[in-house]
Amino acid sequence: MTELAAGAPHEAHTAKPPPRGWRRLTAPGWLRVPWTTALAFGIGAGLMVLVRWAEGWHPIWKGSVLTTIELTAAPIGFLVGIGAFDYWGRYAIGSPTQPEDHSGHGARSWRDYFRVNTDHKVIGVQYVVTTIFFFVAAGLLAMFMRAELARPGMQFFDNQTYNGLFSVHAALMIFLFVIPAFAGLANFVIPLMIGAPDMAFPRLNALSYWLLPIAGTMMLSSFLVPGGAFASGWTGYAPLASTHQPLGSVFFNMGVQWAGASSIMTALNFLVTIITMRAPGMTFWRMPLLVWANFTTSLLVVIATPFIAGSQFFVMFDRVLHTHFFDPTQHGYVLGYQHIFWFYSHPAVYIMMLPGFGIASEVISVMARKPIFGYRLMALSLMAILVLGFSVWAHHMFVSGMAPWLRVPMMVTSVVIAVPTGIKVFSWLATIWEGRIHFTTPMLFALGFVSMFVIGGLSGIYLAAVPIDIHVSDTYFVVAHIHYVLFGGSLFTIFAGIYYWFPKMTGRMYSERLGKLHFWMTFIGFNLTFFPMHWLGIQGMPRRVADYAPRFAGLNLFISIASFALGASTVVFLYNMLVSWVRGKPAPANPWRALTLEWQVSSPPPIFNFDEIPQVVGNPYEYGVPGARHAIFNGDRTTELEEARAP
Repeated sequence: MTELAAGAPHEAHTAKPPPRGWRRLTAPGWLRVPWTTALAFGIGAGLMVLVRWAEGWHPIWKGSVLTTIELTAAPIGFLVGIGAFDYWGRYAIGSPTQPEDHSGHGARSWRDYFRVNTDHKVIGVQYVVTTIFFFVAAGLLAMFMRAELARPGMQFFDNQTYNGLFSVHAALMIFLFVIPAFAGLANFVIPLMIGAPDMAFPRLNALSYWLLPIAGTMMLSSFLVPGGAFASGWTGYAPLASTHQPLGSVFFNMGVQWAGASSIMTALNFLVTIITMRAPGMTFWRMPLLVWANFTTSLLVVIATPFIAGSQFFVMFDRVLHTHFFDPTQHGYVLGYQHIFWFYSHPAVYIMMLPGFGIASEVISVMARKPIFGYRLMALSLMAILVLGFSVWAHHMFVSGMAPWLRVPMMVTSVVIAVPTGIKVFSWLATIWEGRIHFTTPMLFALGFVSMFVIGGLSGIYLAAVPIDIHVSDTYFVVAHIHYVLFGGSLFTIFAGIYYWFPKMTGRMYSERLGKLHFWMTFIGFNLTFFPMHWLGIQGMPRRVADYAPRFAGLNLFISIASFALGASTVVFLYNMLVSWVRGKPAPANPWRALTLEWQVSSPPPIFNFDEIPQVVGNPYEYGVPGARHAIFNGDRTTELEEARAP
């Protein structure tokens, strides 16, 4: 770019004066939340009592039924109070349309991050900060687990509490961190990358965010109910989850519903935005690979997420309504739960990986100062993973007692899906080859991702083979595999994305020294923690147990010490982010000299992103190509015309 797009924000529209007196209690916001939540709670309880009385069911006041109803009613009351439904509510009752003053769009102070806001950039920051909170909470639960496992025998927790720790840990990491963290980064970046002023449905975008704290609060609060947290793992297998677990399992069932609804809303928004709101000249073959990655991820979410919603409803109905979907004593189909669950949950692995592939592509190309090798094949491999991802679910069930003839087809497809993933790995390596590599913090995390994901992928090939899977199923080999894929894969790319776009999101530069310290502490601590688990699994140590044979004691103590060092790395990250956001050096518009559109506006961007519509004229990765441009603005055209007219 010869000239960056104008950086001054659009003028703020004159907003309505804030309400005063008692009207503050009826205006959307935190003062309205307590009474609308209490009202919704009362309505839910009243409906339960009325229906049970009318039908003659006893007891009229039943705790499990009330809990299920209130986990729906109370969050709706909260959303009404915060103002998530105000616009749609006025529309539904036929009220006159109110002129849009844009007072709820954009962040003009820190308070704007704590209310319903329709600006995709504000929502992106809300997502990322909220998911980091749940990441820390889930990490603390992991520390408790490793403290218990440091020695054989029972130290701090009983078996049920320990089961609750690893169940809530995994559920938070998957549903409240990895998936929504990618959604948050994409929320901030995707509209800017495609030259759009915002997401296609800004109010739906705002609503999708506010469902997340509801889901996370439900899962954490399950520790407080009688009997403790849900303790059947993040998989929640029936009939264990439906008939043999405390009331906390309902909190998991409902938390997954709220988190899944948020994912579906966000995915639909991304699909419509990417398809309909690209800047002039941005064909599909000119889109950055992060946009391609979120396009395919959104298709996966929309197709697959209803399946986990259905599975959790069935389990909850078995528990609360006494149905028998998965009750073998009443001719229920127990394996049906696993088929339904994994038909979502293996595509969910790619929901948690494909956005990371896109982030790695952006960072590696910019920091190596080279075009992406095999751009079109990289995009097509994302589509191949999308299709093949629905054909491999039963490799999680090789020892479940499913039909034996399914084993070989699922083994074959599980191996074949490694091909498009391998294409991406070799393309990243070819992009780095002979590049002018800048080992910044984002690049270190991207390179760490490639190396760790290869290890996770190779162990996945072993698990895809039926004989090996039978031997190591439900052992620590599986724990090592999933963490090399989701920690070494997803989390490393999330960190790469946060560091890469931190200057754009905050207008400040982070400390490169602390960023590199964070990377090396994470990289070393991660490998010391999880690599020995492969050996433990091969030797037969089962996962999800609070006690173990004394012969595993030495290695478990080593892993526990390493895990606390890994946890300490998060302190460095949090300190760097907080201090840099407040006192960091002001960031230039394009500190990485990148070509994609988000770096052609100020840091942070204007409220409506662009003061003029960009015209896309080339590929986003033409680094090292003389005169190459991804997009031009009117200022660029004026300069070119003046140069052409000059004698």
